[in-house]
Amino acid sequence: MSRVTFNNKNSAFFNELRQKVDDYFTSNNIKPTGNYKLYWKSIILLSSAATLYTILVFFTPTQWWVALALCTVLGIVLAGIGFNVMHDGAHGSYSRKKWVNDVMALSLNLMGGNSYIWKNKHNLNHHSFTNIEGMDDDIDIKPWIRTHKNQPRYFYHRFQHIYWVLLYGVTYLLWVFVQDFRKYFSGKIADTKLRAMSTKDHVIFWVSKLLYIALFIVLPIIKLGLVEMILGYIVMSFVCGFIISVVFQLAHIVNDTTFPMPNEDSRKIDQEWAIHQLATTANFSTKSKIIGWFTGGLNFQVEHHLFPKISHVHYPKISEFVKETCEKFNVQYIEYPNLFSAIRSHVSYLRLAGTI
Repeated sequence: MSRVTFNNKNSAFFNELRQKVDDYFTSNNIKPTGNYKLYWKSIILLSSAATLYTILVFFTPTQWWVALALCTVLGIVLAGIGFNVMHDGAHGSYSRKKWVNDVMALSLNLMGGNSYIWKNKHNLNHHSFTNIEGMDDDIDIKPWIRTHKNQPRYFYHRFQHIYWVLLYGVTYLLWVFVQDFRKYFSGKIADTKLRAMSTKDHVIFWVSKLLYIALFIVLPIIKLGLVEMILGYIVMSFVCGFIISVVFQLAHIVNDTTFPMPNEDSRKIDQEWAIHQLATTANFSTKSKIIGWFTGGLNFQVEHHLFPKISHVHYPKISEFVKETCEKFNVQYIEYPNLFSAIRSHVSYLRLAGTI
């Protein structure tokens, strides 16, 4: 598939917005990467995950419900690491030092994923071509979920607004054990080619996958037993997968976002790239400090898509500039007041997309 382009000849909106953001960092002598808030958060999340893992595998509680409760908490913490440590690291916004960003991004490998494939899938495809069929792998949940009317519709899609809960919960398992390998061997992400991996990238892929299996599958079987491992792992992975899926889906698959299709001949979107991002992206719960802390600012998804190289710790301030510029240029700024209203919109959209 040929590459999609945007009508960026007159980027007045983004030029003015970017100038405001640049002036803010310059005048206040603030670096756009992470700060002590992010670093402390990383310590809390990473140490919590290590502590929970150690307790569950080496000092397993005798009460089954306590053990499963800790598996649930571990799933929540792993999702938090993905949102905060890995996400900023993979975008190069965690630190001004590249090696620090690379190390933080590798936290995804410890969670069973692969940072190289994720950077290609997320940074290049998703951020560049948000909600564009064939380019954005994040809306390619076929055949289980139909995200827009240009995808094939099957009879069971009329129920997708019901079974999404179960499906989102198993996405972690599919990601770790199916999708990464499919992309690795096919060399494709959606309908685009995966950038060639170096020898180092290949080694990291296989070593980290084997290490993950050893730590989360083999060692727990040895220490706890097969049944105990399966129960604990299913709970942990379901919780982690469900949380990650919901947060990312609320950003793009809701009633108010769009799924633009490029011109069939020119493969061009008749909007500037920044306007496209605002039309395909939504915020939620931006007033909640708890949700903002846990999701790594992904509730400020609009700001993240416009400025992915800026750490999420700065998004609340940047959102003021975005709203101000949107108002001036009469551009819609999509935002849901809380988590529940965003979930309602997502479920409502799934129901609609399953029938139209």
